[in-house]
Amino acid sequence: MIIVGIFVLIIAFIIYNFKKKMKANSFSFRFDSSQFQNGTNFDFRDFNNFNNSGFQGFANAPRFNEVEKAKEFFGFTHSPTKEEIKKRYKELARKYHPDMNGGNDEKMKELNNYRDILMKTVE
Repeated sequence: MIIVGIFVLIIAFIIYNFKKKMKANSFSFRFDSSQFQNGTNFDFRDFNNFNNSGFQGFANAPRFNEVEKAKEFFGFTHSPTKEEIKKRYKELARKYHPDMNGGNDEKMKELNNYRDILMKTVE
């Protein structure tokens, strides 16, 4: 009976140390208002639905010079509407498509890229 008791104590000790070691190695990120200099005016409830809000991030937004190049390529001097972009895209696609009129493949790739950029600015 003593041997069984010692065996149970050894197993319990091993499990306790294993759990303790796992807790020590795990990373726990806690973010609260105490980490801000002016934590008194900050309300975390404002950001409850931030991840579900459809925010795509600033990395997806086209740069200003890309938008200007796209407008120049399409021949726009103003901010175009979605319909204007589609209409001009069809005209230029007929002109630059590699299978039609001996078009240029590189120009067609540029056209698709610039269309995507302009559509992002309209949406």
